[in-house]
Amino acid sequence: MNIRFFNAKIFKTKENHTFEIVNGQLWVRDNKIIYIGDGLDIQEVFDKGEDPIVWDREIDVEQNLLMPGFKNAHTHTAMTFLRSFADDLPLQSWLFDSVFPREGQLTPDDVYHLDILGIMEYLTSGITSNFDMYFFPPQNAQASVDCGFRTVQTSGLNDFGGDTALMEENYNICNSLGELSSFIIGFHAEYTTKKELMEDIAALAQKVKSPLFAHNSETESEVKDCIKRYGKTPTQMMDSLGMFEYGGGGYHCVYMSEEDIDIFKKRGLYAVTNPCSNLKLASGIAPVKRFLDEGIPMGIGTDGPASNNSLDFFKEMYLTATLAKVREKDAACVSADQVLYMATCDGAHCMGLDDCDRLEVGKKADLIMLDLQQPNMQPENNIIKNIVYAGSKQNVKMTMVNGKILYEDMKFNIGFDPKEVYAKANEIIGRMK
Repeated sequence: MNIRFFNAKIFKTKENHTFEIVNGQLWVRDNKIIYIGDGLDIQEVFDKGEDPIVWDREIDVEQNLLMPGFKNAHTHTAMTFLRSFADDLPLQSWLFDSVFPREGQLTPDDVYHLDILGIMEYLTSGITSNFDMYFFPPQNAQASVDCGFRTVQTSGLNDFGGDTALMEENYNICNSLGELSSFIIGFHAEYTTKKELMEDIAALAQKVKSPLFAHNSETESEVKDCIKRYGKTPTQMMDSLGMFEYGGGGYHCVYMSEEDIDIFKKRGLYAVTNPCSNLKLASGIAPVKRFLDEGIPMGIGTDGPASNNSLDFFKEMYLTATLAKVREKDAACVSADQVLYMATCDGAHCMGLDDCDRLEVGKKADLIMLDLQQPNMQPENNIIKNIVYAGSKQNVKMTMVNGKILYEDMKFNIGFDPKEVYAKANEIIGRMK
């Protein structure tokens, strides 16, 4: 579709990782942004060869804010079926006693429908893409394609099932389904994966020249146990196996040694923080300020709806900033600008979505409209700080992915009836009780 947004506040990313907000218009043709400006130079645009456009919609933004969609850089979307099912447990007991046994009962069709439920929740939170790790990647990818959502996947391969041949097959399938689906090599974690399998995974990443991602140093016991097994931390172990020859990163990254941080710097790895999940599972607080001080790029993730339990990106941004301040005992550290850069640009780069990172001519039209005409966003002393410290899902008025409006004014446009999606999710978990 061709859509003209006018009378808008527009969130623009500057080269120094800061932002400015300008007034004007933003035009979308098909799936790309083709114009951002005040509208006074339109004739010049057409004189340079841009054909006149027949608009499918012209939307008065009413001085609300257009900004890049949030990039949810670590998720397990189909775990929607375990939301509020196995709470108030430590990580190992939660995972091995409650989660793994029920995940083993999932079918590919289950995952397809549970993904749709998760995608709906992402859209309500202004999330335009996610970095997913779960079972049955082809079904996961198909759910995203059918909804019009953008999903990058990595593998959750571990000792409990699968092999690198299947991972390579999924890599090829998911990277062939069009621009809404992509796949990056990965595995669940060091503590669930034998050394021999990790060696095979490293070889596959090198074969296809892919970055590699895994859960990394989420808990203190995970790191201590890895040192007992190998004399190395998880980061050091993965690096020693050649897993990061083409980059990548880790999810959580709470307990990091000096050498771990040096490896992340040397390899250009991304650290993805998941503050809500880490708080709920009592895992700890990631050293966000240290990563930023060292120039290590960061993404933000919700983790799965079984360990969070919501997929609310505003909560994640708020906690990313405020927990860093508590950890460092420094109210001035980790600014709202830094958090928004993680939530948009660095999150996109982490996922290999360099053409979805900002609002700019030629970039993909993955954008959201935030309603500023609500009490929590007034007065407009500083809109950027308002988003991080006062913003809420209630402010998400519209979510567009790849040039298509998928969510607007609390209504979904993804081709599925919400009531049927909810009923299916309840049927799936009900079958397992």
